[in-house]
Amino acid sequence: MDNITTTIQSVPLNHYILLSAIIFCIGVIGVLVRRNAIIIFMSVELMLNAVNLLLTAFSAYKGDASGQVFVFFIMALAAAEVAVGLAIIVMVYRNTSSTDINILNRLKW
Repeated sequence: MDNITTTIQSVPLNHYILLSAIIFCIGVIGVLVRRNAIIIFMSVELMLNAVNLLLTAFSAYKGDASGQVFVFFIMALAAAEVAVGLAIIVMVYRNTSSTDINILNRLKW
């Protein structure tokens, strides 16, 4: 474990922050621009992974394991989100024969 911490600490913290910000921005753009429900869920996963990367980097630099505990809970949340989200997408696809979220307005009636 100490070897991994040393490897993480050899890269400047600014690089991790920049990479995490780029990944998070790609996820936000994917949520805002795309209309396919599967792409939107993948973009949310990108945002969660960006947060995981940042928490792990900060945890390694501070020498505290609390950030890695948060990463574990975020991964559990992501797994639950995938299970529920895919079930919803399958039901929407069965009703509308499409994963386009603009078609979901028809489900109001």
